[in-house]
Amino acid sequence: MQVDDTDRRLLRHLQVSPELTNAELADRAGVSPVTCWRRLEKLQSAGILLGRHAVINWPALGYEVEVSLRITLDKTQSRAFDEFMDAARDVPEVIEIQTFLGRVDVRLSVLARDMQHYQHIYRTRILTLPHIADIEALMQVANIKETDGVPL
Repeated sequence: MQVDDTDRRLLRHLQVSPELTNAELADRAGVSPVTCWRRLEKLQSAGILLGRHAVINWPALGYEVEVSLRITLDKTQSRAFDEFMDAARDVPEVIEIQTFLGRVDVRLSVLARDMQHYQHIYRTRILTLPHIADIEALMQVANIKETDGVPL
């Protein structure tokens, strides 16, 4: 699908305010609501617009600690990667899983209410994950910049 200036305008406004109604988005992008709806449908069908999502303020819900775990897997087992991923997906406090090329194979983002809760998660859920060869924990102190948006 060819993305034109109208599509880019719609996407720019969605990046900034994904909660906009179709009518509000159409007004801001300078198109009719019908055109807006059709364009969004085409962007979704083409796999460009994957959806709108809620951004949750975790500390407001009592989750004060976020830890990034950099994990190197023992790759001597042929199914190590798949077995680790299957098990890691089942840990409810793991909110993000990323894979890498290089010394670190996987990064997990773990949320906890406090350090005691994190230690419990670490001991009972993280250290029991299969095929971990090395693990490094980085505790988040501040979030300086976070954006899903790019210049359009």
